[in-house]
Order: sequence, then structure tokens, then C-alpha cells
Amino acid sequence: MEWTTLAATGLGAFVGVGSTLLADRVRWRRDLAERTRQERKEIYVACLTKYRQAYEDMYAAALRPPAGVPLDTAVREAFRASGCDEIRESALVCAPQEMSDVIEAVYATLRQLQDVLAAADPPLDSPAFQEHRLAHAKAVWAARAAMRRDLGQRS
Repeated sequence: MEWTTLAATGLGAFVGVGSTLLADRVRWRRDLAERTRQERKEIYVACLTKYRQAYEDMYAAALRPPAGVPLDTAVREAFRASGCDEIRESALVCAPQEMSDVIEAVYATLRQLQDVLAAADPPLDSPAFQEHRLAHAKAVWAARAAMRRDLGQRS
């Protein structure tokens, strides 16, 4: 009868260790998924924030370019200084393809605004400029909704 006691003890140890390892694996996967979600959230927020900063800086440069600096140079420098190219690259590397497409759509409208602001054509108070601005705003809203969905939040 001693061997049955030994076998039962061994089986109990095996089941105990196995269940602990399984629980640890499940916990590890859950933690990894949460860390990944949090990293994406931080990148998405940084991306939209940098895009907004680029727009604000370009608009300010278009309204009042620094003395002695051509308008197109001031606007393009404001865009470069915003850091949106760098955060865009980070987002494109870390985001799923659907999100990369959305991020690129916002970026494309921002570049169109850069061209419009740098050329001052159409004028900033014109309906044509407002159309460009509205297209950018719509792309940003669509990106926010897609980012919320990707992060598992309600739109």
C-alpha cells in the first residue's frame, strides 16, 4: 500500500504545480495584453496631440510669420518642429494595419493643410480654407473613434 500513497502524493504535486503554472501563464497573458493596450493608448494620444500641436503652430506661423522669414519657410518649420513625424513613425510601427491607415489619413490632411497654409492660398478666412480645416477635423474624429474601438472602449 505504500506505493499508492506515494503515487497519490506525486499526482497531487503534479496537479498542484500544473495548475499554478497554468494560472501564472493566464495572468502573464492578461498582463501582457493590458500593457500592450496601455502602450497603444499612450502612442495614440501622443500622436493626436502632436498632430494638433503641428496644426496650431502652422496656423500661428501663417498668421504671423517671424520677421524676415518667408511664410512658406515659417509654416514648414513649424510643422517640422512639432515632432509629429517622429510620433507618426512610432505609431505606424506599433499600431495594427487598420489603425496605421487611420493615422496616415489624419497625417495626409495635416500635410494638405501645411501646403495650404504655406502658400496662403486660399486665404485663412475663406470658405475654401475652412473646407481643408474641416476635412482634417473629420479625419481626427474618425481616428479617435477607431482608436477607442481598438482600445476596447465605446465610441
